[in-house]
Amino acid sequence: MSFRTATVTIMACWVTFGAVLQASANGNADGPEKDPTLQIYLPRKITVKNSHLTLGQVTILRGDDASVTKASKIPVGRISLPGQKVVVDRVTILSRLACNGIPACNVALSGAEETAVKRWQQVIEGPEFVELARSFLKKEPPADGVCQSDPVGLPKDLVLPGSTKDIETSTQLVKSAVRNQAKVRITVMADGKEIGMREATLRLKYHCRKTVTLADIPTGAVISPENVKIESVISDHPEPPNWRPPYGLLARRRLPADTVIGPTMLSRAKSAVLIRRNETVVIRVEMPGLLVTAMGKTMQEGRAGEYIKIRNLDSQRIILCKVNEDATVEPVF
Repeated sequence: MSFRTATVTIMACWVTFGAVLQASANGNADGPEKDPTLQIYLPRKITVKNSHLTLGQVTILRGDDASVTKASKIPVGRISLPGQKVVVDRVTILSRLACNGIPACNVALSGAEETAVKRWQQVIEGPEFVELARSFLKKEPPADGVCQSDPVGLPKDLVLPGSTKDIETSTQLVKSAVRNQAKVRITVMADGKEIGMREATLRLKYHCRKTVTLADIPTGAVISPENVKIESVISDHPEPPNWRPPYGLLARRRLPADTVIGPTMLSRAKSAVLIRRNETVVIRVEMPGLLVTAMGKTMQEGRAGEYIKIRNLDSQRIILCKVNEDATVEPVF
């Protein structure tokens, strides 16, 4: 090999080596390639201080800073009651991550299948006692139709001993003098011993129905589905147990459109007059094993169910009688 050929070969080697060094330098400038996978470790149990749970509180996260920061802020539940335990499983975690733009293919899970989360508490605050009372009333409503409960003030906070471990609560309904209020007593137990008690009073609201006029209804008109509508409302007082649409009743006065109809605005339709004044009728007294009849003369007209005066034709005494459907009358003793 000639000197010129050797020189060209050496130069080619230097050019190739330089290109390799440049590529290496560019790679080092960009830094080492990062693993895009977000690694999540689930402990079997964990105790937190906050009631609003995030992924960063209940798991251990590993990965690039941006992914960890984003994932740690994702909410995964809430502890609303003292002593409550929340379970966060792998399916829930993957679902919450996917909703926030982190697909399951970029996530590696390890540790337990689910994490049991409890809150470490030193104080049970007033709103928490209210939530306990509400939860109790939902399970055991004090009356039919209860749909909402609003606190009447807040119970005082309860400070727990520093060595408190397991907190349990029991609730019971206390008799209240106010009809649309419920009073709930909450007893707090810690380590098997009672450490405090609070009472929460809640104002109740009920599902009810009301009748509203669709158009002007004149005096004496019959209430029907064509001139009124039935609406659902929330009321401070329960609906009467015998409530029904007022179809067939008569308007006592003119009712403008969009009027909420009250019971004093209506009257029952009067039945036909069965007995006229100065008519002769049968006075009928019926008891088990006994039937007594007499003749009488009416002092006034009457309809079925009404009470009118009758003169007994035998004794000429005036007595008060109830008009029966068959046009006989029954004495009132």
